[in-house]
Amino acid sequence: MTTHSRPERVGQEIQAAIGDLLTRGMLRDPRIGYITITGVKVSPDLRVARVFYSMMGNEQERADTQKGLEAAKGFVRREVTSAVNLRVSPEIFFSFDESVGEGDKIDRLLREVRNKEGW
Repeated sequence: MTTHSRPERVGQEIQAAIGDLLTRGMLRDPRIGYITITGVKVSPDLRVARVFYSMMGNEQERADTQKGLEAAKGFVRREVTSAVNLRVSPEIFFSFDESVGEGDKIDRLLREVRNKEGW
């Protein structure tokens, strides 16, 4: 049995709530492209939530999406607080998750080595 701390559990609930907002199309800002919420880190006092997202696209699309998410922070904060039923409304920060791209890069390099070496 795994024991999760409260911030981890709240982070998972916030991730699900934001995913639901995206699925239902409630974030209508045209700058926000197709994104995936990859994780949420919540501070121990539950007052700050850093939401990590990934997306396909170039630098300009990523910058536009970041601006759209920043503009929607207040709405997302209200909806998350309501959906997760928190006493304190956490401040939301959106961060692009570089790990997905880095993982793809490593996978591509490993495939190249495998093809060269004949594995």
